[in-house]
Amino acid sequence: MKHLVLTAAAGATLLAATVLPTTSAGAAPAQASGRHSARTCAAAPAGYAACDARVVVDNSGKPVANATPSGYGPADIQSAYKLAGLTTGSAVAIVDAYNDPTAAADLAVYRSQYGLPACTVAGGCLRITNQSGGSNLPQTNAGWATEISLDLDMVSAACPSCKILLVEAGSASFANLGAGVNYAATQSGVKAISNSYGGSDTAQSSAYNHPGIAVTASTGDSGYGIQSPASYDAVVAVGGTSLTRASNSRGWSESAWSGAGSGCSTLNAKPSWQTGVTQCSGKAAADVSAVADPNTGVAVYDSTSYQGRKGWQVYGGTSASSPIVAGVYALSGNTSGYPASIAWGNPSGLNDVSSGSNGTCSPAVWCTSGAGWDGPTGLGTPNGTSSF
Repeated sequence: MKHLVLTAAAGATLLAATVLPTTSAGAAPAQASGRHSARTCAAAPAGYAACDARVVVDNSGKPVANATPSGYGPADIQSAYKLAGLTTGSAVAIVDAYNDPTAAADLAVYRSQYGLPACTVAGGCLRITNQSGGSNLPQTNAGWATEISLDLDMVSAACPSCKILLVEAGSASFANLGAGVNYAATQSGVKAISNSYGGSDTAQSSAYNHPGIAVTASTGDSGYGIQSPASYDAVVAVGGTSLTRASNSRGWSESAWSGAGSGCSTLNAKPSWQTGVTQCSGKAAADVSAVADPNTGVAVYDSTSYQGRKGWQVYGGTSASSPIVAGVYALSGNTSGYPASIAWGNPSGLNDVSSGSNGTCSPAVWCTSGAGWDGPTGLGTPNGTSSF
């Protein structure tokens, strides 16, 4: 079968520029303003999805790659979201398009760098399959390969004890990606399925409706606006924040990331548990959120050579927040029924994000953060697992 290959968009939106400093393992990055970032997957045609990864680039538009990591590492993610010391025997499934031929090797480098336990195919911690569970993997796409590296690293950062199932769909079509989600949902031990991609808002798909499993999806990286599958009522829509160290009791501060997607679906009904969103008649996004701003980005190791660059890079996008939140659900083990409803029933267990905006809209709560629910950050970010 002939596959559609999506390449990086040449005209991706950029922020303003700087070269990244390097930091030691677990150290916070310098929170420099004015970094360029660019998406690694092109905008998708109808019926297809684009990954929501954004990589920090230099003045030539190519990813900044170093021999040592820069950006937040596992200790930072676990500190910010109170996940340190939590363990589980559960698995997180990651569904992406195309093949990342260096996925297992790159994950080994990431976990070794940060002193995490090994997660290998040989050891049974990592499985890599095609969309139907087979070993005949699809063709390589360098842009999506960076997405896969980001997803594997962020599950590892949030949940080092999680097993990981990587499902590589044959193309970025929703038909193939949905088939991958359906396969992942049949696998024993899978408590969460992360989908770090999206396309234009579409009507519900049964492929993403799996009671008893937290199916998470990115809300997008283009600011105010809605995308699928985050707009489906059974899906946990994961928005994005800017995360910085602070001299408060938590040690961290968050605001809405300007790129985080948000809004209300006009095609999909509001689920019964979104009782606090009186401004939406359809599914509201986001439900919850986590770090996504490339300016406060995460360290990722990738050696597939996207645009001729490989090594340690800094990523953001709601592609980072979706697998982080999936890891939190796996740690909680509390995924009966529709897991999206859990946070809505106990929002006090989250870090409420009350500043920042991703655009101009009416009513303002769809794109401007404030106390309680708002579009860009949902009900807030993980504060341990009590609301998951």
